[in-house]
Amino acid sequence: MTTPGEEMHALVERLYPLCRSITGDGVRATLDIVGEYIPLQVHEVPTGTRVLDWTVPQEWNIRDAYVADASGRRVVDFAASSLHVLGYSVPVAATLPLSELRGHLHTLPEHPSWVPYRTSYYTPEWGFCLAQETLDALPDGDYEVRIDSTLADGHLTYAEHVVPGEVADEVIVSCHVCHPSLANDNLAGVAVAVHLARELAERTPYHTYRFVFAPGTIGAITWLARNAERIDRVKHGLVLACAGDRGRLTYKRSRRGDAEIDRVMRYVLETSGRPHHIKEFTPYGYDERQYCSPGFDLGVGSLSRTPYAGYPEYHTSADNPDFVSPEAMEDTLAVCREAFAVLDRDRRYLNLSPYGEPQLGRRGLYDSLGGRSDAKRAQMAMLWVLSLSDGEHGLLDVAERAGLPFDTVADAADALRAAGLIKA
Repeated sequence: MTTPGEEMHALVERLYPLCRSITGDGVRATLDIVGEYIPLQVHEVPTGTRVLDWTVPQEWNIRDAYVADASGRRVVDFAASSLHVLGYSVPVAATLPLSELRGHLHTLPEHPSWVPYRTSYYTPEWGFCLAQETLDALPDGDYEVRIDSTLADGHLTYAEHVVPGEVADEVIVSCHVCHPSLANDNLAGVAVAVHLARELAERTPYHTYRFVFAPGTIGAITWLARNAERIDRVKHGLVLACAGDRGRLTYKRSRRGDAEIDRVMRYVLETSGRPHHIKEFTPYGYDERQYCSPGFDLGVGSLSRTPYAGYPEYHTSADNPDFVSPEAMEDTLAVCREAFAVLDRDRRYLNLSPYGEPQLGRRGLYDSLGGRSDAKRAQMAMLWVLSLSDGEHGLLDVAERAGLPFDTVADAADALRAAGLIKA
């Protein structure tokens, strides 16, 4: 029987070969595969559509690309890896001397066997990415250059998956789906989101969970533009990225810095004992900067393992399925699961018997603890919940002040509410 980590890793491997960009058939093919795991509502937004201060660009698609030597041998071949072509390259068919071709070639001299990931979304350019050692081995002479691509009016594609909750208030989980063959950035994030959505669908969560799979920057901006009138429903959010490397977990706070998701993530990471780092917000990074832009100012943080640009393999061919591990993705999933469990159960209650301590024994509450190994702790949780159920403190406040596990506090609140001693 496969583990969740193994299932997520298998999805990464399946998605890895596809050539994704901010638009195009690679994004659609990616969402088609994700749609086999969870139902998706796919949106197509036409080129030229105004989205906030941006405009949906032309759609880019590519069928083939290569650099061939005089014998016809492909020394750089898009069919071998989607990273070999500069993203959004305009079409080209030419024969060029190596001296002229060099200006269109991108390498990583510091990592001579790796292929870099490069793009030119909003400037009409063309180019190839290759290993420095490949370039070093090329003799002078003429090379056939071919990029069979199109840049034409079309659509930007993104998708949503909604897990209905008890209330309409939403938690958004956002992943970017625009990078080509890069496993950690961000196929691991997509895989964790897919598995998380499937787990949430097995129960009815308190909040409604909306999963957004969109191209980075322009996709999130498009989603915000199209949802501006209902944005007040979004109470919490998390951007998932770089979720599968072996580094410690990193949480980046929302722009507010004190949003509930910030408190919850700090609490979960600190009480779990996991190695972790909590970063302050900066207006650079992934799509948290769009959700947290001052006009929207949503409580959206970002969860990753090693942050973007924090590992040598970032945006290179070394970010392949071997770089991500099932265990790391499963750990990231577990943190999301724990955090959302706290979000869903963190409520403010009002003590309905606030004058003196209510008699718990005659309500059977002490008897209910008889078989528990943590009966003393559970009893203290009940007393703390009663003490702080003043309509101003939530259960996370109780857990932090009492130094008790959140689940113990939430279970105590459930028992007190069932006994008619508190109400939400």
